[in-house]
Amino acid sequence: MRALKTGLLLTSLTLLLVLGGDALAGSQGMTFGLILAVGMNGFAYFFSDKIALKSSGAQPVTREQAPRLYAVMERLAAKGNLPMPKLYVIPQAAPNAFATGRNPKHASVAATEGLLELMNDDELEGVIAHELSHVRNYDILTTSIAATLAGAITWIASMARWGMIFGGLGGGSRDERRGGGISALVMMLVAPIAAMMIQLGISRQREYAADAAGARLVGHPYGLISALEKLGAYNRRIPMTNVSPTTSSLYIVMPWSGGQVLAGMFSTHPPLSDRIAVLRQMTITP
Repeated sequence: MRALKTGLLLTSLTLLLVLGGDALAGSQGMTFGLILAVGMNGFAYFFSDKIALKSSGAQPVTREQAPRLYAVMERLAAKGNLPMPKLYVIPQAAPNAFATGRNPKHASVAATEGLLELMNDDELEGVIAHELSHVRNYDILTTSIAATLAGAITWIASMARWGMIFGGLGGGSRDERRGGGISALVMMLVAPIAAMMIQLGISRQREYAADAAGARLVGHPYGLISALEKLGAYNRRIPMTNVSPTTSSLYIVMPWSGGQVLAGMFSTHPPLSDRIAVLRQMTITP
């Protein structure tokens, strides 16, 4: 059911981009919106993992450098019949982790130094199972595409505002050029907000799904529940630094950078209390 909701939301984003281009610049704008969507999706498909790893400062680690992380990852990857991802450690004291990569064969999982220090074995297993579930369900690709489409919509609306300031939008005949009218004004104001809310909806659906799939992979939800409780407590006390807004949605919990206003309303993650409540209600049969 969550997969269906995600598909509908992703389709809504694409339609919003195409219809936004149509409202702002007629048929030419609609064509441009479609081309932009395809191009941006292609870029996200091949390069989003490299951008996420580089922007986080993640460093590749060997088995000798992180034996505990490798042991948990190998055990869960084998249990889930998944290829072994590349492993990275982020030099941050705040506990957190994320997975990235366009498919299971090209996946990477990064954990902060704080996560490896603060989590016990059950909690670390719960976090890694959550991230492997993202890999298995292609969530990284889905959320990256959603972020790219939302960014493209915002960019088109911004360009449209400048176009109206400097003489209107579009070109060609009066019938073809609808930019500059009421529909364009509404689209410029509403489209970026709608795109952001749809993007948030997609990300939140995938977090719930990864929690449930991770608990099933381990065989119980208790390690992940304890991990989420600890992550929520420590991330408030130890803010993360140098976290890009474009990659913050990948982390298992939203990185806290301090000074955030209305963080819950505009978060890419569901409230931790809600995620924990759903996990507590799970019944996993052997």
